[in-house]
Amino acid sequence: MWLNPDEVLLKNVLKLWVTERSNDFFLLQRRRGHGESNSRITGLLVGALDNVLDSTARVTPFRILLQVPGSQVSWIIASGAAIEEVNKHWDWLLHNLLHSLSVFENKEDVASFVKGKVKGLIAEEVQGRQVAQEDDPGKFREALRKFEVHFGLPSSEKLVTYYSCCCWKGRVPRQGFLYLSINHMAFYSFLLGKEVKFVIPWAEVTRLERVSTALMPEAIRVTTRQRQREFSMFLNLDEAFGVIGQLADIALRRLLDSKGLELDRVLQQPARITKRILEEQAIREYVLALFRLPRSENLYEVASCSVWTPHARCHTAGTLYTTDSYLCFSSREEGNLILLIPLSEVLSIEKADSTSALPNPVIVSIRTKKAFQLIELNDRDELVENMNSRLRALHSPTPYYTFYYDTGYSDEEEIEEHVLRNTVNSEALMTAFHQNQPGTNGNKSTNQVKERLWEDHFSEFGRGVHMFRTEKIQKLVAMGIPESLRGELWMIFSDASSDLGSHEGYYASLVQKSMGHNNLATEEIERDLHRSLPDHPAFQNPTGIAALRRVLTAYAHRNPKIGYCQSMNILASVLLLYAKEEDAFWLLVAVCERMLPDYFNRRVIGAQVDQSVFEELIRERLPELAEQIPDLSTLSSVSLSWFLTLFLSVLPFHSAVCVVDCFFFHGIKAIFQLGLAVLEANAAELSSSTDDGQALMILTGFLDQVGNVECPGFPSSSPAAEETSCSVAKRHTNITDLINDSYIKFGDLTVRQIEQLRCRHRIQVLQAHEDTTKENALRLVSPDVSIPAENLADIYDLFKVIFLPSWHYCDSNRSFIERQYRLDRPQFKSLYGLLVPWPDVSNQHTDTLANRTFTLLDQDCDNLVTFRDFASWLDTLYFGELNEKIRLLYCLHIPPALTETEDDPSVVKSPLLSTNRPLYVNLEVTDYQDQLKQMLQDLATEKEKDVEKPLPLMNQSEFIQFCKTLYSMFHPEENELFQAIATVTSLVLQIGEVGHRGKIAGSEANSQEGSTAAGGVDARRGSRSSATADNEWTVSYAQILASLLTEQALVNFFEKPLDLSAKITQAKESQYQQRAGLLTLQRASS
Repeated sequence: MWLNPDEVLLKNVLKLWVTERSNDFFLLQRRRGHGESNSRITGLLVGALDNVLDSTARVTPFRILLQVPGSQVSWIIASGAAIEEVNKHWDWLLHNLLHSLSVFENKEDVASFVKGKVKGLIAEEVQGRQVAQEDDPGKFREALRKFEVHFGLPSSEKLVTYYSCCCWKGRVPRQGFLYLSINHMAFYSFLLGKEVKFVIPWAEVTRLERVSTALMPEAIRVTTRQRQREFSMFLNLDEAFGVIGQLADIALRRLLDSKGLELDRVLQQPARITKRILEEQAIREYVLALFRLPRSENLYEVASCSVWTPHARCHTAGTLYTTDSYLCFSSREEGNLILLIPLSEVLSIEKADSTSALPNPVIVSIRTKKAFQLIELNDRDELVENMNSRLRALHSPTPYYTFYYDTGYSDEEEIEEHVLRNTVNSEALMTAFHQNQPGTNGNKSTNQVKERLWEDHFSEFGRGVHMFRTEKIQKLVAMGIPESLRGELWMIFSDASSDLGSHEGYYASLVQKSMGHNNLATEEIERDLHRSLPDHPAFQNPTGIAALRRVLTAYAHRNPKIGYCQSMNILASVLLLYAKEEDAFWLLVAVCERMLPDYFNRRVIGAQVDQSVFEELIRERLPELAEQIPDLSTLSSVSLSWFLTLFLSVLPFHSAVCVVDCFFFHGIKAIFQLGLAVLEANAAELSSSTDDGQALMILTGFLDQVGNVECPGFPSSSPAAEETSCSVAKRHTNITDLINDSYIKFGDLTVRQIEQLRCRHRIQVLQAHEDTTKENALRLVSPDVSIPAENLADIYDLFKVIFLPSWHYCDSNRSFIERQYRLDRPQFKSLYGLLVPWPDVSNQHTDTLANRTFTLLDQDCDNLVTFRDFASWLDTLYFGELNEKIRLLYCLHIPPALTETEDDPSVVKSPLLSTNRPLYVNLEVTDYQDQLKQMLQDLATEKEKDVEKPLPLMNQSEFIQFCKTLYSMFHPEENELFQAIATVTSLVLQIGEVGHRGKIAGSEANSQEGSTAAGGVDARRGSRSSATADNEWTVSYAQILASLLTEQALVNFFEKPLDLSAKITQAKESQYQQRAGLLTLQRASS
């Protein structure tokens, strides 16, 4: 590869280089010890030095120097790991430059000319490979060259970054380089003449950890299903660990759950992924989580600054983040001060005069006649210009999302819209259906005190989305928000108020569109309506039920990808109690799409990821409890409902609502903290529990008695209450005390830590889902085949690897039998070539048989073959009886497997599908009754498959193809088999000829009789065409089978046991290059 010319003062220092070729201007040199047949100690020491020292000039074994006659100075202009690569550069210099250099009179001009030419070549190469985005293009180019040479992956496999580190093998470290690409992590080491290299696809990574041992104070452990690898001695371990986690997470989300998880658009195009992109993406994910912004927001500027805080009468230092629609500020210590300013509320962003006390100030004015002052902004001019350009664009409204609704109504539509608006509730349900319980009036004074505290807070810190959010507001939230302000503050904390204000009429239009629709989501909603807070009077009334139905149905219509999931009804019910109906809808949008990402989908991946994170937090924050309960899956299974319903399903209602208050203010962090506090409060009892059931009873009993001092039934501090037994008093816990306790003990948990943990644990959850899918597929297939369980599992892995480029899950409306991985024609042919037991004598005929086999197995004509069908076919080849194998071969040579145009089976069947795009089948079921009919048809189809039907007859051309296949199954030197086939062929031809003559004789008599009776030309023509079809030369399956049984050599061949295990081992060895090529093929095309 060409290098930026680097000056060398001593051309052959320490005699480490040997000159291979030379002329007046150039030298081609080899590193001593490389390429020598006898590995002397000098070569080994030089090789060890090259591996340890990170210098591109010294590490590469070959280089080209530019020299000027009479000068002691030379320049390195090219280097390479292989002599072939350097020879190409040498030849280019000889043919393109050497003759031109003789015309220069001044030799110094020669050096300038060559260096300029080499830099031009580098610039072109850098632009093509996007290396210019790296901090050190020359160094990165050298690493890229090594990556390509050492591992031989396809050129489309993009290298993202690399790190110098040690890989441990037992107690022995191997110093080398770790290369991270879009689909793989690879390690290479060359030390004292010994080479170590391996590649780990991201799809095989199951766990990432940071570990510490006596030998490795800090190391990264990468676990796959086969083994573990430890890497240490990173210059920046935190950075390396973060990049590894990001790449593994992105790859697995893209491959294993492309439909269930949201992935940023940039990350869906792997060819664009660089280290810088990953760093920006990590910051973006943190900002979206910290400020709970919409997933569609793009992060633009990140700038250090200070903001004037009137309540503290000083400037608070922190970081400003700007996105499409927001200005966000966070203090240096997360949580001390948060400021969120929607651009829709901003009137102007202006620069002010800079002074020594106020350097580079910027004034942000908002609609409420309030202004925010930012100082110490670097690159202030560019930042203000960018923010103003987005502000101007935002004030030009655009349609929201992809939904279209007409705002211009006809007279009839206006009447209907008027009725609809009257139908939508304009007030919170709690105002009309307040629970009338004894003692409720006594709490009015407490609520009034809270309201006064909040009013005082508003006057000091501001009111609305752009209020200053400090630790003081955290204390007010922990006390419980008063009912009169709860809906308003939920809208402010979640920023649902911005969505509401910018999309007037959207909810009403959505309700109108969704009314009258009947689908699976609406069926589930109707089923759960009366299960939502059934004890509350608001949902014992048609008004409350109707409001809940409208909110859930409208959201299912707005976001069909989520539709409706269980627990959404409970959450929506609580939102409707304290917020207006339209406000409740936007709160539901904020929770489902921003605050609990990936929670409400078909596989609740987000909730499971947080359960895995919760387990790690238990081990870290409650180590004594973790020691007593090594298997924390019991606790995480109990806590799953805490996260899905925000404690609403496990706590008394008034206590649970206080938890929801904290959730809207702190996000998921509040649920993690409270969950840890609950376990910490019950740690002693849980440690002494003997089984899972007892642990469940302990936690259930504790949560049942967590009350609110403002609610009736909670023990008071009156003298009468003090006379009760101490045991009863101990059983009750105040929710405010529990929340404050969680903040005191676990409040140091940050959003950044949670996001980093989520990234790592998502890998484990996705791989666990893949393991479950594999177990289900094997359990479904294994009863129908004779393939040993271990071989069937290996076949599944081979099938899955071929399937990875178009990984998808089948439509949920299909039967479970069809919910398996499925291959299109090119993918099937690739796997066919790896596992077919016969020798590949003729590539062309093998490809023809693969096409026929795919067509035969594609019984439902959807251009896909399931794992079940593939395993059944393979079972017949390796473990079937002789008659089953012959029957399969027979079927491959008659329609529909044998098409009219063998060269292009797509003419008769359907077009070939490409492997560089996902496969989708349009199987939408619009009605529940249609779904039942489809299920019955699936069952009937399965029953029909079990009934063996008589096979059609085979004509002469088809039989010739059959014989051709038999000949292609044997090696040319197997004379006995060839003679046996010739004998069988002659016998079958004689049988067919006898039958053919008999048909001709009979058809002639029938033709004459039919012609006389008809007495017309048309009748004779029809009779003759019918006779032609009947007279065709044909043989039956039974005749072919009987003929084959006459030759013992053929019987022995088809009954000979086949070694499937050896074939699978061979397939795994040859699949690696194929797998890498298929993976990168789709990435490059996406």
